[in-house]
Amino acid sequence: MIYLKPLVPSEVLASSSFKKSAISLRMQSLCAPPPLHFPATALRRCRNLTTAVRSVRAERREENEPSIQSALDSASLRLRETNRTEPLFIDPYAACFLPPYTKKDLDIHEQQQHYCLATKFIDDKLLEIAKRIDGLKQVVLFTDGMDTRPYRLNWPTSTMIFDVSPEKVFEIASEKLQGVGARIPKSCLFFHIPVEFENIEQRLRSKGFSGNRPSIWAMQGLPLESQSGFEAILSAISSLAMNECYLIGELPTNITLQSDLSKWMEKLFMSNGFRVKIVSYEEIAASLGVVLHSPVNHDTVLFIAQQLKFSDDQMETWRQEFQRVEEDGDEQGFEEL
Repeated sequence: MIYLKPLVPSEVLASSSFKKSAISLRMQSLCAPPPLHFPATALRRCRNLTTAVRSVRAERREENEPSIQSALDSASLRLRETNRTEPLFIDPYAACFLPPYTKKDLDIHEQQQHYCLATKFIDDKLLEIAKRIDGLKQVVLFTDGMDTRPYRLNWPTSTMIFDVSPEKVFEIASEKLQGVGARIPKSCLFFHIPVEFENIEQRLRSKGFSGNRPSIWAMQGLPLESQSGFEAILSAISSLAMNECYLIGELPTNITLQSDLSKWMEKLFMSNGFRVKIVSYEEIAASLGVVLHSPVNHDTVLFIAQQLKFSDDQMETWRQEFQRVEEDGDEQGFEEL
Protein backbone atom coordinates (compact mmCIF):
# COMPACT_ATOMS: atom_id res chain seq x y z
CA MET A 1 0.00 0.00 0.00
CA ILE A 2 1.28 3.46 -0.95
CA TYR A 3 0.96 6.27 1.48
CA LEU A 4 0.84 9.83 0.10
CA LYS A 5 2.30 12.46 2.27
CA PRO A 6 -0.21 15.20 2.79
CA LEU A 7 0.96 18.67 1.76
CA VAL A 8 1.25 21.22 4.43
CA PRO A 9 -0.30 24.64 3.67
CA SER A 10 3.09 26.31 2.98
CA GLU A 11 3.97 23.69 0.35
CA VAL A 12 0.60 24.11 -1.31
CA LEU A 13 1.15 27.84 -1.57
CA ALA A 14 4.67 27.37 -2.99
CA SER A 15 3.44 24.93 -5.61
CA SER A 16 0.62 27.24 -6.60
CA SER A 17 2.97 30.23 -6.84
CA PHE A 18 5.39 28.30 -9.06
CA LYS A 19 2.61 27.34 -11.47
CA LYS A 20 1.41 30.93 -11.68
CA SER A 21 4.95 32.15 -12.42
CA ALA A 22 5.40 29.57 -15.16
CA ILE A 23 2.07 30.49 -16.72
CA SER A 24 2.93 34.19 -16.50
CA LEU A 25 6.28 33.69 -18.24
CA ARG A 26 4.60 31.61 -20.92
CA MET A 27 2.02 34.32 -21.56
CA GLN A 28 4.73 37.00 -21.75
CA SER A 29 6.64 35.00 -24.31
CA LEU A 30 3.51 34.61 -26.41
CA CYS A 31 2.53 38.27 -26.19
CA ALA A 32 6.02 39.78 -26.64
CA PRO A 33 6.58 41.43 -30.06
CA PRO A 34 8.89 39.58 -32.41
CA PRO A 35 12.49 40.87 -32.65
CA LEU A 36 13.10 43.51 -35.31
CA HIS A 37 14.91 42.31 -38.42
CA PHE A 38 16.16 44.92 -40.96
CA PRO A 39 16.56 43.56 -44.49
CA ALA A 40 20.01 43.98 -46.01
CA THR A 41 18.53 46.12 -48.80
CA ALA A 42 17.06 48.52 -46.26
CA LEU A 43 20.39 48.84 -44.50
CA ARG A 44 22.16 49.47 -47.81
CA ARG A 45 19.54 52.04 -48.75
CA CYS A 46 20.10 53.82 -45.46
CA ARG A 47 23.86 53.80 -45.95
CA ASN A 48 23.49 55.04 -49.54
CA LEU A 49 21.27 57.89 -48.38
CA THR A 50 23.80 58.86 -45.72
CA THR A 51 26.60 58.74 -48.28
CA ALA A 52 24.57 60.87 -50.70
CA VAL A 53 23.88 63.49 -48.02
CA ARG A 54 27.56 63.62 -47.11
CA SER A 55 28.47 63.91 -50.80
CA VAL A 56 26.10 66.85 -51.29
CA ARG A 57 27.49 68.57 -48.20
CA ALA A 58 31.04 67.99 -49.45
CA GLU A 59 30.15 69.41 -52.87
CA ARG A 60 28.67 72.51 -51.27
CA ARG A 61 31.77 72.99 -49.14
CA GLU A 62 33.96 72.62 -52.23
CA GLU A 63 31.91 75.17 -54.14
CA ASN A 64 32.85 77.75 -51.54
CA GLU A 65 36.45 77.52 -52.71
CA PRO A 66 37.13 80.41 -55.12
CA SER A 67 38.82 78.32 -57.83
CA ILE A 68 35.98 75.78 -57.89
CA GLN A 69 33.24 78.41 -57.78
CA SER A 70 34.86 80.35 -60.62
CA ALA A 71 35.05 77.20 -62.75
CA LEU A 72 31.39 76.42 -62.00
CA ASP A 73 30.37 79.95 -62.96
CA SER A 74 32.10 79.56 -66.33
CA ALA A 75 30.47 76.17 -66.87
CA SER A 76 27.12 77.79 -66.12
CA LEU A 77 27.77 80.43 -68.78
CA ARG A 78 28.61 77.74 -71.34
CA LEU A 79 25.45 75.84 -70.44
CA ARG A 80 23.31 78.95 -70.88
CA GLU A 81 24.91 79.60 -74.27
CA THR A 82 24.40 75.98 -75.33
CA ASN A 83 20.69 76.23 -74.49
CA ARG A 84 20.15 79.37 -76.59
CA THR A 85 18.20 79.10 -79.84
CA GLU A 86 21.23 80.08 -81.92
CA PRO A 87 24.29 79.37 -79.75
CA LEU A 88 27.79 80.51 -80.66
CA PHE A 89 29.03 77.06 -79.64
CA ILE A 90 27.70 73.91 -78.03
CA ASP A 91 29.19 72.42 -74.90
CA PRO A 92 27.46 69.08 -74.30
CA TYR A 93 29.38 68.52 -71.07
CA ALA A 94 28.89 71.80 -69.20
CA ALA A 95 25.76 70.53 -67.43
CA CYS A 96 27.56 67.60 -65.80
CA PHE A 97 29.54 69.96 -63.56
CA LEU A 98 26.48 71.72 -62.18
CA PRO A 99 24.36 70.21 -59.38
CA PRO A 100 20.59 70.74 -59.80
CA TYR A 101 20.45 73.48 -57.17
CA THR A 102 22.89 75.63 -59.18
CA LYS A 103 21.05 75.38 -62.49
CA LYS A 104 19.20 78.65 -62.34
CA ASP A 105 19.09 81.76 -64.46
CA LEU A 106 21.40 84.44 -63.17
CA ASP A 107 21.53 88.09 -64.12
CA ILE A 108 24.83 87.76 -65.98
CA HIS A 109 23.83 88.58 -69.53
CA GLU A 110 26.69 90.98 -70.23
CA GLN A 111 29.27 88.73 -68.59
CA GLN A 112 27.88 85.80 -70.59
CA GLN A 113 28.26 87.70 -73.86
CA HIS A 114 31.92 88.60 -73.37
CA TYR A 115 32.88 85.18 -72.03
CA CYS A 116 31.09 83.32 -74.80
CA LEU A 117 32.48 85.57 -77.53
CA ALA A 118 35.98 84.92 -76.19
CA THR A 119 35.29 81.17 -75.99
CA LYS A 120 34.10 81.12 -79.60
CA PHE A 121 37.12 83.16 -80.75
CA ILE A 122 39.60 80.88 -78.95
CA ASP A 123 37.85 77.72 -80.20
CA ASP A 124 37.99 78.85 -83.81
CA LYS A 125 41.61 80.02 -83.66
CA LEU A 126 42.79 76.80 -82.03
CA LEU A 127 41.23 74.61 -84.72
CA GLU A 128 42.19 76.95 -87.55
CA ILE A 129 45.87 76.95 -86.57
CA ALA A 130 45.95 73.24 -85.66
CA LYS A 131 44.65 72.25 -89.09
CA ARG A 132 47.49 74.16 -90.75
CA ILE A 133 50.15 72.13 -88.92
CA ASP A 134 51.44 69.01 -90.63
CA GLY A 135 52.24 65.97 -88.53
CA LEU A 136 52.14 66.05 -84.75
CA LYS A 137 50.34 69.00 -83.14
CA GLN A 138 50.86 70.22 -79.59
CA VAL A 139 48.08 72.17 -77.87
CA VAL A 140 48.63 73.59 -74.38
CA LEU A 141 45.55 74.88 -72.55
CA PHE A 142 45.84 76.98 -69.38
CA THR A 143 42.37 76.57 -67.86
CA ASP A 144 40.24 76.61 -64.73
CA GLY A 145 40.16 72.81 -64.61
CA MET A 146 36.66 72.42 -66.08
CA ASP A 147 37.55 73.30 -69.65
CA THR A 148 35.87 70.87 -72.06
CA ARG A 149 37.78 71.76 -75.22
CA PRO A 150 39.75 68.48 -75.22
CA TYR A 151 36.41 66.63 -75.45
CA ARG A 152 34.07 68.86 -77.44
CA LEU A 153 36.32 70.26 -80.21
CA ASN A 154 36.94 68.34 -83.42
CA TRP A 155 40.71 68.04 -83.11
CA PRO A 156 42.71 66.89 -86.13
CA THR A 157 44.53 63.58 -85.93
CA SER A 158 47.86 63.35 -84.11
CA THR A 159 47.11 66.10 -81.60
CA MET A 160 48.70 66.11 -78.16
CA ILE A 161 46.61 68.13 -75.70
CA PHE A 162 48.06 69.38 -72.42
CA ASP A 163 45.76 70.86 -69.78
CA VAL A 164 47.47 73.06 -67.17
CA SER A 165 45.00 73.78 -64.38
CA PRO A 166 44.33 73.54 -60.62
CA GLU A 167 44.66 69.90 -59.62
CA LYS A 168 41.64 69.70 -57.29
CA VAL A 169 39.27 71.29 -59.81
CA PHE A 170 40.58 69.04 -62.56
CA GLU A 171 40.03 65.90 -60.46
CA ILE A 172 36.42 66.90 -59.76
CA ALA A 173 35.83 67.67 -63.44
CA SER A 174 37.43 64.41 -64.62
CA GLU A 175 35.13 62.36 -62.41
CA LYS A 176 32.07 64.20 -63.71
CA LEU A 177 33.16 63.88 -67.34
CA GLN A 178 33.86 60.19 -66.93
CA GLY A 179 30.39 59.78 -65.47
CA VAL A 180 28.73 61.14 -68.62
CA GLY A 181 30.96 59.19 -70.99
CA ALA A 182 33.14 62.04 -72.29
CA ARG A 183 36.07 60.78 -74.36
CA ILE A 184 39.16 62.29 -75.94
CA PRO A 185 39.29 61.61 -79.72
CA LYS A 186 40.99 58.27 -80.39
CA SER A 187 43.69 59.81 -82.55
CA CYS A 188 44.70 62.29 -79.82
CA LEU A 189 46.60 62.16 -76.54
CA PHE A 190 45.67 64.04 -73.39
CA PHE A 191 47.82 64.99 -70.38
CA HIS A 192 47.19 67.05 -67.27
CA ILE A 193 49.78 69.27 -65.59
CA PRO A 194 48.82 70.69 -62.17
CA VAL A 195 49.40 74.44 -62.26
CA GLU A 196 50.59 74.23 -58.66
CA PHE A 197 53.85 72.63 -59.82
CA GLU A 198 56.70 75.11 -59.84
CA ASN A 199 58.53 74.02 -62.99
CA ILE A 200 55.82 73.80 -65.65
CA GLU A 201 58.43 73.61 -68.42
CA GLN A 202 59.95 70.47 -66.96
CA ARG A 203 56.54 68.91 -66.35
CA LEU A 204 55.47 69.51 -69.94
CA ARG A 205 58.69 68.02 -71.27
CA SER A 206 58.26 64.98 -69.01
CA LYS A 207 54.88 64.37 -70.66
CA GLY A 208 56.38 64.46 -74.14
CA PHE A 209 56.22 68.13 -75.12
CA SER A 210 58.99 69.23 -77.49
CA GLY A 211 60.10 72.75 -78.25
CA ASN A 212 61.26 71.51 -81.65
CA ARG A 213 57.69 70.89 -82.80
CA PRO A 214 54.91 73.39 -83.56
CA SER A 215 52.58 74.22 -80.69
CA ILE A 216 49.49 76.30 -79.97
CA TRP A 217 48.83 77.88 -76.59
CA ALA A 218 45.56 79.11 -75.11
CA MET A 219 44.62 80.67 -71.81
CA GLN A 220 41.10 81.11 -70.42
CA GLY A 221 39.88 80.82 -66.86
CA LEU A 222 43.26 80.07 -65.30
CA PRO A 223 43.16 81.51 -61.75
CA LEU A 224 45.92 84.11 -61.72
CA GLU A 225 46.61 85.76 -58.39
CA SER A 226 49.20 88.33 -59.40
CA GLN A 227 51.04 90.01 -62.23
CA SER A 228 54.20 88.09 -61.35
CA GLY A 229 52.31 84.81 -61.70
CA PHE A 230 51.29 85.66 -65.25
CA GLU A 231 54.79 86.86 -66.09
CA ALA A 232 56.23 83.52 -64.92
CA ILE A 233 53.81 81.59 -67.12
CA LEU A 234 54.51 83.82 -70.11
CA SER A 235 58.24 83.28 -69.61
CA ALA A 236 57.74 79.51 -69.57
CA ILE A 237 55.69 79.66 -72.78
CA SER A 238 58.36 81.82 -74.39
CA SER A 239 61.01 79.20 -73.63
CA LEU A 240 58.96 76.33 -75.04
CA ALA A 241 57.13 77.81 -78.03
CA MET A 242 58.74 77.56 -81.46
CA ASN A 243 59.13 80.53 -83.74
CA GLU A 244 55.76 81.60 -85.26
CA CYS A 245 53.69 79.71 -82.66
CA TYR A 246 50.55 81.39 -81.32
CA LEU A 247 49.26 82.21 -77.84
CA ILE A 248 45.56 83.09 -77.61
CA GLY A 249 43.63 83.94 -74.50
CA GLU A 250 41.95 86.15 -71.95
CA LEU A 251 43.90 88.03 -69.32
CA PRO A 252 42.13 89.17 -66.13
CA THR A 253 42.65 92.88 -65.61
CA ASN A 254 42.68 92.68 -61.81
CA ILE A 255 46.18 91.17 -61.69
CA THR A 256 47.83 94.50 -62.49
CA LEU A 257 47.45 98.14 -61.51
CA GLN A 258 48.92 99.43 -64.76
CA SER A 259 47.04 102.51 -65.96
CA ASP A 260 47.78 101.86 -69.64
CA LEU A 261 46.99 98.16 -69.96
CA SER A 262 47.59 98.00 -73.70
CA LYS A 263 51.04 99.55 -73.48
CA TRP A 264 52.01 97.33 -70.54
CA MET A 265 50.94 94.18 -72.38
CA GLU A 266 52.81 95.17 -75.52
CA LYS A 267 56.01 95.75 -73.57
CA LEU A 268 55.67 92.57 -71.48
CA PHE A 269 54.92 90.31 -74.43
CA MET A 270 57.68 91.79 -76.57
CA SER A 271 60.21 91.24 -73.78
CA ASN A 272 59.31 87.54 -74.03
CA GLY A 273 59.55 87.44 -77.81
CA PHE A 274 55.84 87.82 -78.61
CA ARG A 275 54.09 90.36 -80.80
CA VAL A 276 50.67 90.83 -79.20
CA LYS A 277 47.40 92.22 -80.48
CA ILE A 278 44.45 93.07 -78.26
CA VAL A 279 41.23 91.78 -79.80
CA SER A 280 38.05 93.83 -79.51
CA TYR A 281 34.97 92.01 -78.25
CA GLU A 282 32.92 94.40 -80.36
CA GLU A 283 34.73 93.32 -83.55
CA ILE A 284 34.13 89.65 -82.79
CA ALA A 285 30.46 90.32 -82.08
CA ALA A 286 30.09 92.19 -85.37
CA SER A 287 31.77 89.40 -87.33
CA LEU A 288 29.36 86.88 -85.80
CA GLY A 289 26.27 89.05 -86.18
CA VAL A 290 25.82 89.40 -82.43
CA VAL A 291 24.43 92.56 -80.85
CA LEU A 292 26.76 93.38 -77.98
CA HIS A 293 24.90 95.08 -75.15
CA SER A 294 28.06 96.43 -73.53
CA PRO A 295 31.13 96.79 -75.79
CA VAL A 296 33.47 97.49 -72.87
CA ASN A 297 34.63 94.60 -70.70
CA HIS A 298 36.46 95.74 -67.59
CA ASP A 299 37.18 92.24 -66.28
CA THR A 300 39.28 90.65 -69.01
CA VAL A 301 41.35 91.49 -72.08
CA LEU A 302 41.23 89.21 -75.12
CA PHE A 303 44.47 88.87 -77.08
CA ILE A 304 46.37 86.90 -79.68
CA ALA A 305 50.18 86.81 -79.77
CA GLN A 306 52.75 85.32 -82.14
CA GLN A 307 56.18 84.09 -81.13
CA LEU A 308 59.00 85.92 -82.92
CA LYS A 309 62.01 84.24 -81.36
CA PHE A 310 63.16 80.63 -81.30
CA SER A 311 62.46 78.19 -78.50
CA ASP A 312 65.18 76.98 -76.16
CA ASP A 313 65.03 73.55 -77.81
CA GLN A 314 65.50 75.08 -81.26
CA MET A 315 68.47 77.10 -80.06
CA GLU A 316 70.03 74.02 -78.48
CA THR A 317 69.52 71.97 -81.64
CA TRP A 318 71.18 74.62 -83.77
CA ARG A 319 74.01 75.02 -81.27
CA GLN A 320 74.73 71.31 -81.47
CA GLU A 321 74.53 71.38 -85.26
CA PHE A 322 76.87 74.37 -85.45
CA GLN A 323 79.31 72.64 -83.12
CA ARG A 324 79.20 69.49 -85.24
CA VAL A 325 79.88 71.48 -88.43
CA GLU A 326 82.81 73.21 -86.77
CA GLU A 327 84.27 69.92 -85.60
CA ASP A 328 83.85 68.39 -89.06
CA GLY A 329 85.55 71.44 -90.58
CA ASP A 330 88.48 71.19 -88.19
CA GLU A 331 88.97 67.51 -88.97
CA GLN A 332 88.80 68.14 -92.71
CA GLY A 333 91.31 70.99 -92.47
CA PHE A 334 93.68 68.83 -90.42
CA GLU A 335 93.54 66.07 -93.04
CA GLU A 336 94.38 68.54 -95.82
CA LEU A 337 97.45 69.67 -93.91
